[in-house]
Amino acid sequence: MKTDTNQMKSLYEDNGYLSAIHVLDQTEMEQEHQKTELNCKEYTQYNLHNIHMEHEWAMNLASHPNLLQEITAVLGPNVILLDSRFICKYSSSDVPQKEDIVPYVAWHQDIKSWGFEGGSVASVWLAFDDVDTENGVLQVIPGSHKQGVLEHRIAKIPGNMLPSNLEIPKHLVNVEDAVECPLKAGQVSVHDGLTLHANEPNMSDDRKCGFVICYIPTTAYPVKDAECPRTFPASVLVDGTDKFQNFQNNAPKFFKKTF
Repeated sequence: MKTDTNQMKSLYEDNGYLSAIHVLDQTEMEQEHQKTELNCKEYTQYNLHNIHMEHEWAMNLASHPNLLQEITAVLGPNVILLDSRFICKYSSSDVPQKEDIVPYVAWHQDIKSWGFEGGSVASVWLAFDDVDTENGVLQVIPGSHKQGVLEHRIAKIPGNMLPSNLEIPKHLVNVEDAVECPLKAGQVSVHDGLTLHANEPNMSDDRKCGFVICYIPTTAYPVKDAECPRTFPASVLVDGTDKFQNFQNNAPKFFKKTF
């Protein structure tokens, strides 16, 4: 997708997501592929949490100028990096699953898990591998962010990769309206924290790896939620200024903000 920031903001506000936005060129992708050979298979497939606090290359990815251009277009000029993690879905033949349970992500809204108000979260998938229908492409329901927060419950099907193991009940999800967001390596998708989304298991012979990064505007503030207590030890101001100071700026020493 090539468009200007005003068009991006309009599309995002209307649909609740953007997709196929180019961020990294081929040379950058080759360099990042070498860095992400982090022996992910020794971890769970939902892993490597907040490594932007420890590895400069990960922080550089999360604050890449091309990426922040998209994020500030939809969130405004003052942005906090809230959280990051790598998610790698290997083929079932490459990493055998326990009890033949294959990982998937149930229909949900990200905002349900975050525990803050005053602004929405923008969730990014930065593709390290091509993403298509066969390996578990992101599915979103356009416009669903306008419905507000929906009911969530514990997922009924084993294998849900969400740490909370929550899902939106089927009767609240208009699956027939879902669209896929295929990506090439180096591209990103961005979706609003209220947008309904999910993805199916990786049924291909190839890995699907992405860097998931969550951003919020500085207007957001944490709230106490007994059902989902949260702390934010990895929040970093990556763009603009923060006059609200609702989240601590935990920027690692190697990070130099340039915007």
